[in-house]
Amino acid sequence: MLKITPFLWFNDKAEEAMNFYVSIFKNSKILGVDRFGKKGQVPGGEVVIANFQLEGQEFLALNGGPHYTFSSATSFLVNCETQQEVDYLWDKLTQGGESQGCGWLKDKYGVTWQITPTILPRLLKDKDPARAERVRLAMLKMQKIEIKVLKEAYDHA
Repeated sequence: MLKITPFLWFNDKAEEAMNFYVSIFKNSKILGVDRFGKKGQVPGGEVVIANFQLEGQEFLALNGGPHYTFSSATSFLVNCETQQEVDYLWDKLTQGGESQGCGWLKDKYGVTWQITPTILPRLLKDKDPARAERVRLAMLKMQKIEIKVLKEAYDHA
């Protein structure tokens, strides 16, 4: 059992969201689904808790009703090694959702993700403050992060 597991509160789309996320991330699987019984507060068979794993990280999702919604104050950062991985995840997670700035997006369930190339923090922490600043300014102009554009900003004064 993991010490810390993200727990996502959905109105009524926990199973749908779980299936969506598991279909996108390669190293992922459904771990279990608990359903209401026929005598529960909702019709029998509806999901109450969905348990799944994305890239080795376990998640729980609850169909808890409309009492709470997601906000950008909590997000999931996904480290990507290549532009191809950034593009793939960006395209999948923005379907029905919305692009936000600097590599952030909100998916169709309202969950916020940061799709971040692993090179970005390295460039932003460069010993040369002018290079780091050029990278930061380039990033601020982007929705989806483009590695080529970051490298060009880094290399050119």
